Amino acid sequence: MENSKQKLHKISCFVFDVDGVLTDGSLILLPTGEQVRTMNIRDGYAMQHAVKQGYRIIIISGGKSEAVKTRLNGLGITDVYLGNETKDKTLIEVMNNYGLKTEQVLYMGDDVPDISAMKLCGLPTCPADAAPEIKEISLYISDRKGGQGCVRDIIEQTLRLHGKWLV
Repeated sequence: MENSKQKLHKISCFVFDVDGVLTDGSLILLPTGEQVRTMNIRDGYAMQHAVKQGYRIIIISGGKSEAVKTRLNGLGITDVYLGNETKDKTLIEVMNNYGLKTEQVLYMGDDVPDISAMKLCGLPTCPADAAPEIKEISLYISDRKGGQGCVRDIIEQTLRLHGKWLV
């Protein structure tokens, strides 16, 4: 974390994958065909707090769950890109739209579809249970697993460093 801690000073935008980061990667399959996910309430609090403190949060996911979008919108997150198979292209578009520099962006992903987007940001991070290929390119690996507080971990560290956690 020591090397990545210096990079945290410049972070103003968090980008998160959903499955395996905001969730533990599990799906509950209902007889109706609906796929249900669970999210950590503390991750939600941290994201909501970050938004209120002026940080941008962007969600880029291959999944298409409207329930996920509703939950995230309820936390004040408006940049939610679901059903996304080209995460790198979406990230470039979003960075251009908001005038974000590479060093301002932290990306937390957990599996192979995140690799190309993670290579575009200033601080690639991942949960403790990420795929080996993701751990290899991450400058910070949370000690918490996906869906179990890894998002809270990195947001809290960043906001504490910026003096914006307990305000």
